[in-house]
Amino acid sequence: MNPSPIHKCLKIVYTKTADNFLLALSIASLLVMAKLKPDVFTHPVVQSFSHPRILTTGLLFVAISVIVYMLQRPCKVYLIDYACFCPTHYNRVPYAMFVEHVRQISFFSEGSAQLVVFSAIDDLLAKTNIAPVTIDILVVNCSGFSPTPSFPDMIMNKYKMHSDIRSVHLSGMGCSAGLISIELANNLLRAMPHSARALVVSTETLSPNSYLGNERAMLLPYCLFRMGGAGMLLSMSATKARFRLKCFVRTHTRAKEDDKGHTEVNLSMDLMVDAGAALKANITTIAPLILPATEKLRFVLSFISRNLFRMKTKLYVPNFLAAVEHICIHAGGHAVIDEIQRGLGLSDEHVEPSKMTLHRFAPCGAEAKLRIHKGDRLWMIGFGSGFKCNIAVWECINPAHIEDGRWASCIHRYP
Repeated sequence: MNPSPIHKCLKIVYTKTADNFLLALSIASLLVMAKLKPDVFTHPVVQSFSHPRILTTGLLFVAISVIVYMLQRPCKVYLIDYACFCPTHYNRVPYAMFVEHVRQISFFSEGSAQLVVFSAIDDLLAKTNIAPVTIDILVVNCSGFSPTPSFPDMIMNKYKMHSDIRSVHLSGMGCSAGLISIELANNLLRAMPHSARALVVSTETLSPNSYLGNERAMLLPYCLFRMGGAGMLLSMSATKARFRLKCFVRTHTRAKEDDKGHTEVNLSMDLMVDAGAALKANITTIAPLILPATEKLRFVLSFISRNLFRMKTKLYVPNFLAAVEHICIHAGGHAVIDEIQRGLGLSDEHVEPSKMTLHRFAPCGAEAKLRIHKGDRLWMIGFGSGFKCNIAVWECINPAHIEDGRWASCIHRYP
């Protein structure tokens, strides 16, 4: 049974009142104090205080401070829903056929890109029941491909979006482009009206990145990456939202080329060193934002005992599982996942989503085992060339009730 319009209206009023209780209370206090007459300070109750004017000034200061805090606190951004591209068996190409066709053609068709991008967007719009003309922000990322016209131009023309939409095409960001696009959409939404919506499209292609060198580590991405894409809808309204973005932290270190000056994605064993350094810097920044007070205190005591009292004790590594329930590690390779599992002390169950995503879809995939429940926190770790490390923390509001469409046909094969 669908709720009546009056019930919906009362629910909205209740939610807004509960979320902004301090703001409403402070405004009411200011109005009351503004109407006070000077003779109120001669009242016996007020005179019972030693300094009634100081008391009133203090209450006024507290009320103003609460109002300023409530008005300046960052707006919450929500993930309404997402959809992944589901390729059919017709998209599979044998190795011999691929080599033969690549050697014969000098250019690539835009049909494959449209298949991936448009299919993901179609599924997302169908799931959310959102009209394309109501989207205010469009962010598209592709790690190394920046065509003209751009992907946003193709999408706007296909779905007849309005002409004043804020559109961005991110390129050259490597595998971290997906989370960077989320942060960009998050920042743009905060500068828009509360009803604004942002569409984020993440896809991948290796067509323009023809590496001419002989380094095995730089040839590995051509074997690892596969056909894939995803669409995500963000908004500042919590209506029908699945996740809430709690915090986001980015870290960028440095880049280098091979001995002949060629640049390409490098998946060598040295990657673990760069990933570890970037992840350490990133965790140092995000830890105070997500760790509970008990873990912070244990780390501070351990740090003081080692540096102030010169005690030969091992520096305490905070238990991040006390701050999050689920961890999604960038599925760039087994070595990356195993190293993070060892460094953070994660169990096999925590890294299973990332490993099975790597096995089935390589870096272009998403996990859907229905293990995320309402109130659970999800920690996303993404790496990219540069070297970049990005971390986003989400809170589940409305968990999924069925397997994601991309996994529906194969999820039973995984534990």
